[in-house]
Amino acid sequence: MSVTPGTLYIVSAPSGAGKTSLVKALTDSLSRQLRVAVSHTTRPMRPGEVDGINYYFIRRDDFLARLERQEFLEYATVFGNLYGTSRLCLEETLAAGFDLILEIDWQGARQVREQMPESRSIFILPPSQEALRHRLTNRGQDSDEVIEHRMREAISEMSHYGEYDYLVINDDFSHALEDLKAIFRANRLKQEAQQCRAGDLLARLLA
Repeated sequence: MSVTPGTLYIVSAPSGAGKTSLVKALTDSLSRQLRVAVSHTTRPMRPGEVDGINYYFIRRDDFLARLERQEFLEYATVFGNLYGTSRLCLEETLAAGFDLILEIDWQGARQVREQMPESRSIFILPPSQEALRHRLTNRGQDSDEVIEHRMREAISEMSHYGEYDYLVINDDFSHALEDLKAIFRANRLKQEAQQCRAGDLLARLLA
């Protein structure tokens, strides 16, 4: 039986919108058919992180060499550190039939959509600016100045929501998670995908 190629999903959100928690819950519930792309980065590994799980941690000269060989589908510089998505890893995962989530900002999303127009994109929004500020403040990790900077960045990021196929508002976590599941399930029920996945059944029904 032939394998139906997976779909690439681009997921973006402002800091504090709950993207990381939602994506983890989604992959836990759909683990048999869904993977999350692991990016390469030159930034140092933080306590609790695992190479190959959180990121592939590589040296800067190694990253630049891969970049020269055009191995990255997209890349960006964030606070002086380089981040990139391996084209080969992505293509192999999709070819094996797994749907794949790529968590990137709107700039990276643009790069990917230009090269893979068949991808689907999802933007996760908070229910209000006040809720977003509350979530950022409750982390207890940043000063007021940093929080204000993150709010400005978040508003700038959210202004690009119109470039995405789907919008999910994370007001209630369980409802937002169900919305995400619905997007993934519906895409797998498209006629083209089902024709490949259930080809034998369709042939018997029409015999």
